[in-house]
Amino acid sequence: METLSNLESFVRSAEAASFSAAARRLALTPAAVSRNVAQLERNLGVRLFQRSTRGLTLTEAGVRFLHAVGAGLDSIQGAIADVTTKAGEPAGVLKLSVAPRFGRKQVLPLMPAFLARYPGVTLDLSFDNRPADLIAGGYDAAIGGGFELTPGVVARELVPAHIVVVAAPSYLKGRKRPATPADLAQLDAIAMRSPESGKVKVRKMRNRHGEEMAAQLRPRVFINDPDAICSAALMGMGIATLVVADVVEHLESGALKRVLPDWYEDAGPISLYFTSQKLLPAKTRAFVDFVTGAFRQRGLAKRYSAV
Repeated sequence: METLSNLESFVRSAEAASFSAAARRLALTPAAVSRNVAQLERNLGVRLFQRSTRGLTLTEAGVRFLHAVGAGLDSIQGAIADVTTKAGEPAGVLKLSVAPRFGRKQVLPLMPAFLARYPGVTLDLSFDNRPADLIAGGYDAAIGGGFELTPGVVARELVPAHIVVVAAPSYLKGRKRPATPADLAQLDAIAMRSPESGKVKVRKMRNRHGEEMAAQLRPRVFINDPDAICSAALMGMGIATLVVADVVEHLESGALKRVLPDWYEDAGPISLYFTSQKLLPAKTRAFVDFVTGAFRQRGLAKRYSAV
């Protein structure tokens, strides 16, 4: 019996006349789609495509087979989408990967309301320091930064990841304020070494006028955890470079101050990632709509911006 992946690879390749286009639609690599089709041809004992540098052309057998299975495949996919609903509502296990600090502070607090709205959904939540592979890991969605947009994966930007220089008022009292990122070397820094190189990352900062300059830090304390760095900054141990989303409450309360209010580093957006399937499971679509709506309603993109 043929697998659904083999049949789907054939039908989508026939529709697009291209393995690459089918791969983007299915969130697979072109090589994987080609292998699936080749396996199907071996199992059937017939050639379904004529392959050339100009693309794919269905053989006579391929035309007949597409006519026989095309509509049935759409029905099967519809059934798969429907099975993720219960009494018309999204249902099933929703497997998510989220960045630890952002997930704990910004995503997890939204989940009680999400689960109350969708009682048929079971949450399987992983806190991962590294970007997850949605396809290989079997995740329905992921939230974080630094993801590579592989074919078949789309992103919805949630908030910016702006990095700013902060310090406690007690540390800044009586000290000369730096005018540019180059002047930061005059102050004690709380820094984190790269786990790969053992060196402190050079921060490339910019201002509202588009000027760019490297931040010159003079580390006095090394800590390998951003939350602990924030705590050390609150204790007045020195300046720290941290993401606005992680320190916004302290900035708003006055417990921390921005050292260079006009300067920041843009580390790229924090986004919600999911596969761009034609029939996105109801549970995944509900999660995407719920989270993006909650962030928009709370104005978090503006709140977490350094500009």
